[in-house]
Amino acid sequence: MREVVEKKVLSENDRLAAELRQRYREQNILCVNFISSPGSGKTALLEKTLGSFAPDTLVAVLTGDLQTDNDARRLMRYGFPVRQIVTGGTCHLDARMVERHLNELGFRGPGLLLVENVGNLVCPSSYDLGEAAKIVLLSVTEGEDKPLKYPGIFHRASLMILTKTDLLPHVEFDPKLALENARKIHPEIDYLALSSKTGEGFDEWLAWLAAFQQKIRQQATAALS
Repeated sequence: MREVVEKKVLSENDRLAAELRQRYREQNILCVNFISSPGSGKTALLEKTLGSFAPDTLVAVLTGDLQTDNDARRLMRYGFPVRQIVTGGTCHLDARMVERHLNELGFRGPGLLLVENVGNLVCPSSYDLGEAAKIVLLSVTEGEDKPLKYPGIFHRASLMILTKTDLLPHVEFDPKLALENARKIHPEIDYLALSSKTGEGFDEWLAWLAAFQQKIRQQATAALS
């Protein structure tokens, strides 16, 4: 019975996600979904990313947590539209939550939609939000074997970002082994390493984001021609 209910929930989510994907395509919105364990640095990454944008950049953020609006308040300081999604115990965002809060936010494209999922490497990987890409974060304070322990999200992610690299001199962590493990799961996954504290690697991250946005626009144009 539980399996039947789960399949029904996922089926409904996929239907709504498809509608969101079509909406993003029609409005020329690039949506990316950030997923990681709690404390891996998603909000810090978004803070520095928003801080790098010009004030007239068309960008909005949806950020999910079990409780509190702490992350939203941190991100609102940069002057862009931000909406907190409090899940009340649910360990992931779903397409219905995104649709409702996006409507309340009133954000329309063309532009960039950044979704910060609930801190969890399992549940969020199964829920399509209509995004163009899932981006998985792994911090150097975690284990190099995380990709092997949680293969689902690393298999589905377009990009793996190694975070908190400023701590590498102080922890026992092998970035090459972490990447090797990730590519055992997903040989084509893109990879970046950065520090939100020092800014190291941020030029590469912003270049990846811009290139990916251009790629999605070209695909959308080709589909219409």
